Amino acid sequence: MSCVLTLALDDEAQDRFESLRQRHFPIARNRIPAHLTLFHTLPETDETVARLREISGSQAAFSLDMTAPKSIGRGVAYFFDAPSAVLLHRRLSVAFAEHLSAQDRQGFRPHVVVQNKVTPEVAKETLALLLVRFEPIPVRAVGLDLWRYLDGPWEYMQRFSFFGEGAERSNAFGGTGL
Repeated sequence: MSCVLTLALDDEAQDRFESLRQRHFPIARNRIPAHLTLFHTLPETDETVARLREISGSQAAFSLDMTAPKSIGRGVAYFFDAPSAVLLHRRLSVAFAEHLSAQDRQGFRPHVVVQNKVTPEVAKETLALLLVRFEPIPVRAVGLDLWRYLDGPWEYMQRFSFFGEGAERSNAFGGTGL
């Protein structure tokens, strides 16, 4: 099994992005919650968990500057100006270098997809709507979330909170976390 690693966002930001995703993502294809992916494929091992625990335990929470939504061709995403996220990604890349897929070795541009897999016309309409209504919100990274990839949907595994961010919490999807 492989795992997906996402950046855990504060509750208010997570709720906002999830609401946008529920509103704009095609229902039949929306099988995972809104997320900011750090890595698409990490090994499901005790070593992975230990490294994530170590790195998150020495990482302070940080802010991400939300920019206006942008087209991703067949969808829309919110991107972030987030030097701390880029540095964290680089640190994690070094820790997991031997396990990274070609996709995960590409450049990292922090973003949350709120619409995908629609026609370019629908994406263009959504982008126009979201641009008119755009007001940046404060967004904080509070930890790392590890997910088991199930050939489409994801199963939540564990939250690795950044120091000072508190303990893991229960999750509406089952288990602990979001």
